[in-house]
Amino acid sequence: MYFVLFILENAVKDDSGLCKKLAGHFSHSWKKKVALTEAKEELQLLKHAPIKECPTRWGSRQRMIERVLEQQKALSQILLDDRKTRHLVPQWQDTDVLESVNKALKPLQEFTDALSGKDHVSTSYLKPVLHLFNTKILAVNDEDSDLTNTIKSQILEYINQRYDDEDTQELLDMSLFLDPNYIAVEKLPNIKARVMSDMKEVSHKDAVNSESTTWRQNVDTDVPSSAKRTKKSLESFFKTVSAMPPSLQLEEAIVSEMNSYLLTPFIDSEEDPLHWWKLH
Repeated sequence: MYFVLFILENAVKDDSGLCKKLAGHFSHSWKKKVALTEAKEELQLLKHAPIKECPTRWGSRQRMIERVLEQQKALSQILLDDRKTRHLVPQWQDTDVLESVNKALKPLQEFTDALSGKDHVSTSYLKPVLHLFNTKILAVNDEDSDLTNTIKSQILEYINQRYDDEDTQELLDMSLFLDPNYIAVEKLPNIKARVMSDMKEVSHKDAVNSESTTWRQNVDTDVPSSAKRTKKSLESFFKTVSAMPPSLQLEEAIVSEMNSYLLTPFIDSEEDPLHWWKLH
């Protein structure tokens, strides 16, 4: 979600720069570090070190702003003691802007970390998360400041545009349908038809590959015909051949498998969908 950095660049450029200067000032002077530690103890603040934004790490700007707000009293106390650093003391206007930005960005941090994980499935969670953004996390709130609501609206508009095309929506619905956590899909009949069509196509490919393999095995095997004869079992005389064409048998099997999947109980939200499919 690096787009947030570009959206907010003009709105919070000065205050973000101020936070960078504060973090740099206290990280480059051991005397200031000691003084800041003592001030935090005196004011009974958490003993957290200042955070400096890193362009290659998502969320570092929000964490930097949050840390400045958390330790603002201690920072101001140290800066006011030196005439050369008094200009770095955040004013109330700066604080208002930083609080508005932090309130808009902080809820996105955990979702971003979860969706960018490498050890778990995340695609099927994308549509529920987008719905949560639109209805709750990024929804305009009368209790928030105008700047916070503006930031939320801009982020939401950008996200919705990125995922609004028909092909992307179909992909998200497919991934949602194939996750045993979330079988409920808006366009269920259309998604079922698409999944069943793909199942049929895969079955045909498997059948063709199987026939090709069997044919090659028969051609490569040079065994006298008499050696291939096997004794029939008694049960084989009573075995009846299905009158249903193979295509209809396949259709029936696909429908049966689909219905069985839809009746499967939901798995726990913490379980891995890939592990579920491996077992089933």
